[in-house]
Amino acid sequence: MRLKSWLAGCAAFTAFMAFVAPMPCSAEVIRIAHIDAYSGPAAAINQNTAATIRYAIDLANKNAWAGPNVTFELVPFDNKNAAQDTLLQFKNATDQGIRYVFQGLSASVGLALIDAVNRFNERNPGKEVMFITASDQAAEMTNEKCSFWFFRFDSNSAMRSEGMTTFVARNKGIKKVYLINQNYATGIGISKDVKESLARKRPDIEIVGDEIHPFLQVKDFTPYVAKIRASGADAIVTGNWGPDLTLLVKAMKEADMKTPLYTFNGATVGVPTALATAGAENFKIVTYWIANEDPKASRPIVEPFKANYKEDFVQIGWYNTIQMLARAIKNSGSTEPLQVARALEGMKIASLNGEVEMRKSDHQVQQQLIMADWTKVNGQDMVFDLENTGWGFKPTDKIDPAAASTPTTCQMKRPG
Repeated sequence: MRLKSWLAGCAAFTAFMAFVAPMPCSAEVIRIAHIDAYSGPAAAINQNTAATIRYAIDLANKNAWAGPNVTFELVPFDNKNAAQDTLLQFKNATDQGIRYVFQGLSASVGLALIDAVNRFNERNPGKEVMFITASDQAAEMTNEKCSFWFFRFDSNSAMRSEGMTTFVARNKGIKKVYLINQNYATGIGISKDVKESLARKRPDIEIVGDEIHPFLQVKDFTPYVAKIRASGADAIVTGNWGPDLTLLVKAMKEADMKTPLYTFNGATVGVPTALATAGAENFKIVTYWIANEDPKASRPIVEPFKANYKEDFVQIGWYNTIQMLARAIKNSGSTEPLQVARALEGMKIASLNGEVEMRKSDHQVQQQLIMADWTKVNGQDMVFDLENTGWGFKPTDKIDPAAASTPTTCQMKRPG
């Protein structure tokens, strides 16, 4: 076909589709800045995150999730898990004309990035940037710090705490709880929310410890384990992740402590190996998806990922992010963040973790929460292990999205 004829046809098609769902006639590549820790103590976790995003992007591009003319490209920026480096890398990304930003390893970093995105968008109308996370959990990000330009595809710390306390409250044998969390936005929020929620649901439960320790700096948790033992706790609740969780598990093994450990991030990189090495017992996780919840449905996603990346597929939130972002682009017929944001609001999809909804009022995802126990694989109801340990997580309890939801205080300022 001659170029002139093709252009005429494309113009006519565009005019027609303007009444339906217009899409770019020329190929367009959506570059996504992934600003996270590609170096430092959290780099191994970020490696799994980056692999998950690339995997979802490959599927999106191959199957034209965003339409036939739109593809995605992930562009890495190392922020060393520090706010100052994040702001520098955000400037580098916007200088390159990138208008979509992913980040997720630290909510404190995420809060700084929300402010930076808001300032940039106010100064650059028509060139706005969208910020998305699927792992920052600080509740204020979709409450008092909510932004039209920010979307979260992870259950926030208040939602997770609500789920955690529901599961803990159902165990009538628990009378004393010890809290141990990292000293950053999410850890502090979990401590506050768990205490308030338990007071409502089980006022008979005594909080016998509320530890806030330095973030990713503690080398030996033995002193903390000694304090937990002395408290007489029936259960430990922690939002710790990365080395702060693996070293806690190690110290508990060395002290021969078998107190049930209730966690939010027990499937993150390194933790399963630490659990297997420690011969861990009574280790539990509260999350929104486990591959063993429905092994048949999980297999087509989980097995190719492990074959390609030699890692476990555990971060369904980032997979859902690409699904919904692509659908918003397709439905809106635009790659402009303003139009895409409006298309994301209120969107629902059926995913591996059931129905997932992006709540319009605060841009906080709504989804189920499940409790799972660290269990040996048996090839029947326990099919998928983690980190080749022969052990994985088996779902034992569940609450639906409505029960897992929490109200928002968001007063969102919307463009126009």
